[in-house]
Amino acid sequence: MSDKLTTSVLSIGILTVSDSCSENRAEDRSGTNLCRLIREENLINGSVAVREIVPDDADTIKNKLMDWSDVKKLNLILTTGGTGFSQRDVTPEATKAILEKEAIGITIAMITQSLQVTKLAMLSRLVCGSRGQSLIINLPGSVKGSEECFRFALPGITHAVDLLKDNSSQIQQTHTHLQSKGVHQDTKQMKSGHHKNEHRYHGENHHHHGDNPQGHHGHEHHHHHHGLHHEQSEVDATRVAHRPRESPYPIITVEEAVSTVIKHTTVLGTEEVFYKKSLGRYLAEDVTAKDPLPPFPASIKDGYAVVASDGEGNRLVTGDSTAGTVPADSIKPGYSMRINTGAPLPPGADAVVQVEDTVLVRDADDGRTEVEIKIMSLPKVGQDIRAVGSDIKAGQVVLSKGQCLGPSELGILATVGVTHVTCYKLPIVGVMSTGNELLEPDEPLREGKIRDSNKTTLMTQLEEYGYPVVDLKVAKDTPTSLLTVLKIGLEKTDVIISTGGVSMGEKDLLKSVLQTDLKADIHFGRVFMKPGKPTTFATVNGPRGKTLFFGLPGNPVSAVVTCNLYVIPTLRKMSGCPYYQRTLMNVKIEKDIQLDPRPEYHRAVLQWTDGDHLPTALSTGNQISSRLLSMSSSNVLLMLPPKSAQRQMVTKGEIVKAMVIGQL
Repeated sequence: MSDKLTTSVLSIGILTVSDSCSENRAEDRSGTNLCRLIREENLINGSVAVREIVPDDADTIKNKLMDWSDVKKLNLILTTGGTGFSQRDVTPEATKAILEKEAIGITIAMITQSLQVTKLAMLSRLVCGSRGQSLIINLPGSVKGSEECFRFALPGITHAVDLLKDNSSQIQQTHTHLQSKGVHQDTKQMKSGHHKNEHRYHGENHHHHGDNPQGHHGHEHHHHHHGLHHEQSEVDATRVAHRPRESPYPIITVEEAVSTVIKHTTVLGTEEVFYKKSLGRYLAEDVTAKDPLPPFPASIKDGYAVVASDGEGNRLVTGDSTAGTVPADSIKPGYSMRINTGAPLPPGADAVVQVEDTVLVRDADDGRTEVEIKIMSLPKVGQDIRAVGSDIKAGQVVLSKGQCLGPSELGILATVGVTHVTCYKLPIVGVMSTGNELLEPDEPLREGKIRDSNKTTLMTQLEEYGYPVVDLKVAKDTPTSLLTVLKIGLEKTDVIISTGGVSMGEKDLLKSVLQTDLKADIHFGRVFMKPGKPTTFATVNGPRGKTLFFGLPGNPVSAVVTCNLYVIPTLRKMSGCPYYQRTLMNVKIEKDIQLDPRPEYHRAVLQWTDGDHLPTALSTGNQISSRLLSMSSSNVLLMLPPKSAQRQMVTKGEIVKAMVIGQL
């Protein structure tokens, strides 16, 4: 706006509703464009405080709107998407359910002016209104439609927010401004600004119906935040001068930490799984064959079914037996039947002679019919015949409890006709990041901010192992924000992984929130290792029972190392894996490595050389814990001992243990 009606600075949230964008913020063009209009074109005097993408699920949308209005107390919340007529479009219903007052005038303004652009605007189902001191406005899902409607609503937004905040000075200023210039002039400016920019979206419809142009319904785990209460934390984070100067948690060894985690880890319950969906799952019971394999005596070779006691010599040929058929005739002495590999043995036959051991004596129909053959080798009873049940007997255990179902195992299930198996449940894992400094990966860098990489790295690593993952987003470094995200995790997950907030800084509040607000049992808060010293493990009694909590350090490499060391073995045990610890192997060191006072988990890549009985470990370079590039391509962690007076380094060619963390 060229002539702003108020100097109030608004805190703004942008919520995109679309399953297809949930895994890729870069594809959220509507949300990105709204951010641009606010940040670069300064259409409104405010800044985007939070921007998120959620699937089109009514409960998820409602809880996000309540969080942003009740907890984050944003002044303006813009939603884009989910306002069409398909069954998945539920944004208006979710919005109306949490509003305290409706703002029908804003809706009318947007629809009235949209009708001048396209008659299809009559299908708009936009809802606007207020909750607390927050103004909530639904916008269409297309880039063009959302920008147009945002521009149409602009003349009333700041004044509406001032009224909600009871900001008397700004309200009076606006009234004075309107009386002196007239409200129609401002509306005209808005419309003029809209038409001036309309050419930038040539060929794109004003999209009100079916309005999620990015597509819909990928396989994102929906975050249905049922029953979520936004309680205020009881942690007082203001007395920074009185924070502990030394950690109250005793430092323990890695071995003690691993033992503690495993002691508190239990195998989950069981569920029936369709065999084609069971890849990577662990069986909770033995699988037995219902039928024998083969279910009939079958030929091992292409040849002739014969009576072995006939011996060598000539045989008349009577018909054939091919795979998938049932022979119509039986075999009598002096006769044979042509037979294919896998075909049923005809009654009366007790041996198969391969075609290579026969000679054609007579044929008919210009070679279309074999009449007589000569057997050149003496057959034996049972020769080249697979007996009934010779591969698998009826009732035989073909797969055992605790076995991991890979491609071969699924093939066995198909063979024995078992299409549903009882498997251990997979733990649902929630992943959250903490920090006021964190931006989403597709956001431009701003002063004092960095992009969040930990969540992406950890979530994809867990998904690589087949675990269902819930994105718990980023929690700010405030007790209430941390508590809100943790409670969402407790309602939806079996394991929560966080990064950051567990060290000794004034903003490291996770442990306090866990203990004070959630009454968690913190089993350890420091481990004698590098990297990963502040690693924290706790258990919390929540709505789903006992939830395991891993507070991993915020440094990217520390998070990956500790995830491999503690989290993945835990998830494997919960999933029913009988051998849940990571694989260890001996490797040779490529070059000298200086030892650290703490046991170190050094990132490396294995290389095999012809003639060597052990692979060589190549260091990935500078091992500082914040250097994520040291994890790139690494597939092992070298388990280096601590430095001592007698030993300062490991030398080139020395053999050490390595933990496998990637594909070899």
